[in-house]
Amino acid sequence: MLSEKPVILTLKINPEAAAYFTDLRKQHFPAERNYLDAHLTLFHHLPGNEDTIFEVVKTVCAQQKPMVLQVTEVVSIGAGVAFKIESTELKQLHKNLQQQWQLWLTPQDKQTLWPHITIQNKVDRQTAVQLQQALSLDFKPFEIQGLGLTLWEYLNGPWQKIQTLNFKN
Repeated sequence: MLSEKPVILTLKINPEAAAYFTDLRKQHFPAERNYLDAHLTLFHHLPGNEDTIFEVVKTVCAQQKPMVLQVTEVVSIGAGVAFKIESTELKQLHKNLQQQWQLWLTPQDKQTLWPHITIQNKVDRQTAVQLQQALSLDFKPFEIQGLGLTLWEYLNGPWQKIQTLNFKN
């Protein structure tokens, strides 16, 4: 499992929600830049050669129960659109991991978590504003579930799945 390449940590969400967001991403994310299904990133750049990262993820998943997340609104991210996610439990989990991994965190990963799922990025501002407005018209907040954690190896664009660990039932 150890690698010299950076590792990304994402939250595994329930399959129905993942399919919904991925479908939107396939429709609206520039195809030449869309290497991934929709995802909720927790950490963007962890060292792939540190056993501790993998051990902590394994331990956390063995102790953490699935969590409910609130999808609260469609938001602009400048050159794109995302769905804002609210969850005190997810933010606490992230903070806990930050404390354990402080030594290895990049400035981006030291920031307070702003949970979101991006469905469009790297488009002109007008295109992003139009999509955000269109999706907001019929939007009603809804719930999804966080079911586990996935580790990915970053391959300078695409990601390769290393492992998905489910939260305990």
